[in-house]
Amino acid sequence: MTDALRLARAYLSRVAEPPAGALASFIAEVGPVRAADRVRRGQVPSAVTSQIAARRAEDRAEADLAAVAAVGGRLVVPEDDEWPRWSLNALEIAAAHGLRCGHVPLALWVRGKAELAVLAERAVAVVGSRAASGYGQHVAAEFGHGLADAGVTVVSGAAYGIDGAAHRGAMAAGGPTIAVLACGVDVAYPRGHKGLLDRIAEQGLVVSEYPPGLQPARHRFLTRNRLIAALGEGTVVVEAGRRSGAKNTAASTSALGRVLMAVPGPVTSATSSGCHELLRSGEALAVSSVAEVIESTGRLGVDLVEARRNTEVGLPQGEALRVFEALPLDRGAAPEAIAVESGVDPARVRSLLPQLVQVDLAEEDGAGWKRSHEGTWRGAT
Repeated sequence: MTDALRLARAYLSRVAEPPAGALASFIAEVGPVRAADRVRRGQVPSAVTSQIAARRAEDRAEADLAAVAAVGGRLVVPEDDEWPRWSLNALEIAAAHGLRCGHVPLALWVRGKAELAVLAERAVAVVGSRAASGYGQHVAAEFGHGLADAGVTVVSGAAYGIDGAAHRGAMAAGGPTIAVLACGVDVAYPRGHKGLLDRIAEQGLVVSEYPPGLQPARHRFLTRNRLIAALGEGTVVVEAGRRSGAKNTAASTSALGRVLMAVPGPVTSATSSGCHELLRSGEALAVSSVAEVIESTGRLGVDLVEARRNTEVGLPQGEALRVFEALPLDRGAAPEAIAVESGVDPARVRSLLPQLVQVDLAEEDGAGWKRSHEGTWRGAT
């Protein structure tokens, strides 16, 4: 890792408003150092020009790195071992399929001593309404505490209501938690959560793709929601109105192939109406306990990678294997057909298929999903 590369990533992180798909593709093509030089000189493809024209003169890389260091933070880049590659692969796949929630961040500004890749290895997002009821805050705190006690990192957005309760629950159990912000990691937002953010940085991590000093804006909350969804193996919506930001995170979770869960609430409660819609449409699994959340997410992604790395491993068990064995060999099948064949819940099938693609056990064609010709699952037929 060179200083020039980190400075280049820091500069590029500021000059384009995320998610900057054209700039990301340009960086992948020419490398971050050369890309930064060409952006400064304005020698970039037209698609990139539209993303960097307004800010390409804003070269504050050294100042930004100093600012994040002053609050106990650092810039984590894709070239670092700390980069959460497994988690963010889902964004890359989504971008390749033209989904709006796609695009891997150019870099991540991180405040705290923990390693991001380690915390993201086994994580679940817990989100919900800012105007949460007492019921919702109680459930969020209980879920945060129980997940942390089980060794699962709790990911949320540090907002009032459900987010804050989930973070506090995790920290009360002595576990780590990740707060993903829609502003710089040195900005206390909401202001009333400054103390909470300080404690999260001590016990876990505060993360953002926005450089230091950048203030929150409505569109940035919608953009950061895809990171909350990507960093967790699943997302639990505890409370959500019909038009809440949590519903946006839920949509990103489904699009990324993660497990979407929702907590049922009183039928008279407006703050649970969004959860009930997710459950009624079949988009989300109903969960009412930490045990059900862990059962629904598990460590399947990690286990799949380990199964592929270790040729001596025995036959893996669980829903992932059932879905794999239900995949046809010669032509794609719809997730609903795979669900019927495997006996696995359709929502779970949709969450597992992208994971199987990531470890070369499945592929998608025009008709649906089938087994990959590139990989085999040891012991599976």
